[in-house]
Amino acid sequence: MSDAPAKILIIGAGGREHALAWRCTSEGAQVIVAPGSAGIAAHARVHALDIKDHAAVIALAKAEAVDCVLVGPEQPL
Repeated sequence: MSDAPAKILIIGAGGREHALAWRCTSEGAQVIVAPGSAGIAAHARVHALDIKDHAAVIALAKAEAVDCVLVGPEQPL
């Protein structure tokens, strides 16, 4: 098993996603949030993209080799 921290992609830009990003980074995970917000950027890398564009979300997850995706809002589900 690798000692590398988990890489997590969080989808969303609201308070729920901010809390998830804060908690995940406090546990040592590498966190990427799309589309994110200025507040979230204090805890994680943000990528501006349309969360309804499933192909873009999948491409980001693959490009970043994420271990887990957390989806905050219902819209992209």
